[in-house]
Amino acid sequence: MSTDKYTSPLSERYASKEMQYIFSPDMKFQTWRKLWIALAEAEMELGLPITKEQIQELKDHEKDMNYDVAKAREKEVRHDVMSHVYAYGVQCPKAKGIIHLGATSCYVGDNTDIIIMTEALKLVKKKLLNVLSKLAEFADQYKALPTLAFTHFQPAQPTTVGKRASLWMQEFYLDLEDLDYVLSHMKLLGSKGTTGTQASFLELFEGNEEKVNQLDPKIAEKMGFSHCYPISGQTYSRKIDTRVMNVLAGIGASAHKMSNDIRLLQHLKEIEEPFEKSQIGSSAMAYKRNPMRSERIASLSRYVMVDALNPAFTSASQWFERTLDDSANKRLSIPEGFLAVDGILDLCYNVTDGLVVYPKVIEKRLREELPFLATENIMMAAVKGGGDRQEIHERIRELSMEAGKNVKERGLENNLLELIAKDPAFPLSTQELEQSMDPGKYIGRSKEQVEAFLKEVIAPVLKKNENLLGMESEINV
Repeated sequence: MSTDKYTSPLSERYASKEMQYIFSPDMKFQTWRKLWIALAEAEMELGLPITKEQIQELKDHEKDMNYDVAKAREKEVRHDVMSHVYAYGVQCPKAKGIIHLGATSCYVGDNTDIIIMTEALKLVKKKLLNVLSKLAEFADQYKALPTLAFTHFQPAQPTTVGKRASLWMQEFYLDLEDLDYVLSHMKLLGSKGTTGTQASFLELFEGNEEKVNQLDPKIAEKMGFSHCYPISGQTYSRKIDTRVMNVLAGIGASAHKMSNDIRLLQHLKEIEEPFEKSQIGSSAMAYKRNPMRSERIASLSRYVMVDALNPAFTSASQWFERTLDDSANKRLSIPEGFLAVDGILDLCYNVTDGLVVYPKVIEKRLREELPFLATENIMMAAVKGGGDRQEIHERIRELSMEAGKNVKERGLENNLLELIAKDPAFPLSTQELEQSMDPGKYIGRSKEQVEAFLKEVIAPVLKKNENLLGMESEINV
């Protein structure tokens, strides 16, 4: 770790080595060489005077990167693409004349950006699926455990711990749908020249439009893509970056929502994120168990959600066939958005893999509120026993206010059931009232909803992508 210059926390603390490599210079420049080989091969196959010997020479040095030569050349010419064309040519003297033939810098720059984002989306998908898998296990385990639900963070009709986790799961599932759509529609720029008209290739192929038409599909196939974008200026539409970053921002929003819920539940001592044996919660308060992983998820997620504005502004401000005010912004916003989401999903996996549930605390809080929540059932039972619905409703309201005052102002236990049992308006015995306090009576179809969601929605997705499951996640701090 360098201590005398700034290093990005995304690299030092949060993102995995796998994601960091995808956005590394080595990945970028090796992809440039693959693209130059694909272009030369396609041009040869379409009849340009390029030999198999030249192609082989390019392939022999595809991974033999002479970065020192490229760096020295860039100091002279101030152009990164032409510096690497030169460096590749030094290694390939027979082929140097046909490297980058007919292409503009965006041929390697933009196609590489698409390839890198595609690979990064694949890694994000893998991690997202593994988070869904862990949440599915958790939801299934606790699908029938009643817990107090909240609306406006005020006690509401009970749900189950598993049902609440299924809400988190559904958010991530929606993100997966968006990711799959964007991933399946990623296309290369191809090779369209300086303003997207393919004029240079029309010249190379002596006006043969059919051969020019075949060039992009050949390049796409060689690079593992099904299509190129059919029309462009010099660059691919920067709206593609907006699409990609919106997917990442959606994941950030889902992770933020889940992490906030976990932080609140940890405050209530109902559920806790993993807490390691030697972990310190506070330098001053030794008893504390801070939800630091969930807090970090929320922190990084806010960064990603805001970062999604960058490509939107860039897309909106591109003049005509291209301007270069996208470059510096793209170099920052796209990699850092992916690195942040990578760290977020590693944290989500770590947290969901080790959530600690405290059923006794959950039951205690639920039972404290249950007499209030059960008043509708009690009222219906009293009406069935011959009581007047309006009179019973008013009496329950009055007794609820009295019990609430006992809890809030006097610090006493909730004695609503006791008050109801003593009131002659209610033809119910204490035993009958106690029977109404079974939490399982108030969770509706929570258990069945979780089972159906896991079986009909989540299980098929996990089965379809089972080759991506089983990852191990390590967080640095």
